[in-house]
Amino acid sequence: MGAESKVILSSIILVLWLSPLSSAEDVTVTVKSVTHIATTDDNFVCATLDWWPEDKCDYGQCPWGRAGILNLDLDNTILSNAIKAFNPLRIRVGGSLQDQVVYKINWPGGLYCPQFKKTADGRFGFSQGCLDQDRWDQIIHFLNKTGAVVTFGLNALYGKSRSEYDKNTYVGVWNPWHAHHLMKYTAEKGYKIDSYELGNELSGSGVSGREDAERYGKDMIMLKKIVNSIWYPDPSNRPKILGPGGFYDQQWFQTLLEVTGPGVIDVLTHHIYNLGPGVDRNLINKVQDPYFLDQVAQTYADVKETVARFGPGTKAWVGESGGAYNSGSKDVSHTFADGFWYLDQLGMTSTFDHKVFCRQSLIGGNYGLLNTMTFIPNPDYYGALLWHRLMGKNVLSITHFGSPKLRAYAHCSKQKPGVTMLLINMSNSTSFNVSVTNDLNLYPDLKNLGGGQKREEYHLTPKDGNIQSDVVLLNGTPLQLTESQDIPEMKPKLVDPSTPITIAPDSFVFVTIRDFNAPACA
Repeated sequence: MGAESKVILSSIILVLWLSPLSSAEDVTVTVKSVTHIATTDDNFVCATLDWWPEDKCDYGQCPWGRAGILNLDLDNTILSNAIKAFNPLRIRVGGSLQDQVVYKINWPGGLYCPQFKKTADGRFGFSQGCLDQDRWDQIIHFLNKTGAVVTFGLNALYGKSRSEYDKNTYVGVWNPWHAHHLMKYTAEKGYKIDSYELGNELSGSGVSGREDAERYGKDMIMLKKIVNSIWYPDPSNRPKILGPGGFYDQQWFQTLLEVTGPGVIDVLTHHIYNLGPGVDRNLINKVQDPYFLDQVAQTYADVKETVARFGPGTKAWVGESGGAYNSGSKDVSHTFADGFWYLDQLGMTSTFDHKVFCRQSLIGGNYGLLNTMTFIPNPDYYGALLWHRLMGKNVLSITHFGSPKLRAYAHCSKQKPGVTMLLINMSNSTSFNVSVTNDLNLYPDLKNLGGGQKREEYHLTPKDGNIQSDVVLLNGTPLQLTESQDIPEMKPKLVDPSTPITIAPDSFVFVTIRDFNAPACA
């Protein structure tokens, strides 16, 4: 071999060594557009605000900072703009410590208002805390000003104590004294509250405590009567009743619905942390493993069935889900990679007729949609915002026979004609060239379409191809706050509809087809 040939061969070997192995796969997805398979609430995307103080720590780190409800800077411009961008954003105020909060509201002087303190014998390692009237005014005024749709979590354990026979079980009758005054004061001030939720993670075996389903059901009946007794100028604005806000246990949830009967529980809420502990080093692999992610589908199906059989008129929500528990993962939960789990969960949950999915958290912990310290949006914030703006409430069936690494979800488009799809490529080496067909057989394969309206595409990719980056690109441009700290404009790429949709490795794509003929969306 000559010297020149050796140089060429060496160059080829070097290029192959430096370049990642990649391939492309042609896939056809079929949208079944005659009927929808489920519906969501118009405000399906939801985020939480939690009570955790600064010294809430997990795995040797304390990632909450001043993001807890009692400490959060409500004058922060980014926070306000991030909520307003959803127009509106559903927000659930609650969490682990809510059953240790008393309310010093509408009561003249005298009532001691303690702050959360670490204590060895307290639930979750903390003492009782207090929400006073001034802070409640600040919180609810801020949420109303930003247009948020608010769910407030009430203390379900006030007046109760641990059983002498089973220290994990709380017994006694709920004392609604504090809650009644908070709700009455809120109504009298004209503050807007969409719903009240009683208790947090007390169902089944509970988390640091539980209640019997029968006793909890009777407390829910009491709460319903109290809400109905409060005067609202417009009865249609009377808050809904949610519960139990815990992990699904079939017998416990069934008993609850049987005890309350119809017309009491408006929404059955359950929590999901299917990725396991935040310290799990395998988390980065779990979020891109379709077989692992599918395991939680049975829970969604079971909740749907329980509601259908025992809760006529009741709706199902995921009331809290952060993916990984104990404040999330410091290496994954705030990065682009978390979107593989999060966006897939939004898609999956909607197919099982869940009306709302509440992300833990809006801010706080490692899993906040906003950075705990800077308030700058993390990648999942932008995925959530695009879902909220593009995906309508009618859910369509969508199928394909390609790689399981390609996840596909379809909804009627929001407020405009057409169908919007979410396509998730969990492969780090294979791109997908996706063509779309309509099961009506009235709409030709898009790759042969020609003419028609331009296709609207929103490609989300990580900065420098690093899925553990905190920076996300939309159609190749980093999403960054404007100089006035507003959320940036997010415009689609307009694409010739005769070409397939190209889904790059490690990416998410929202695609809207305006002239898709879908009777379910008419």
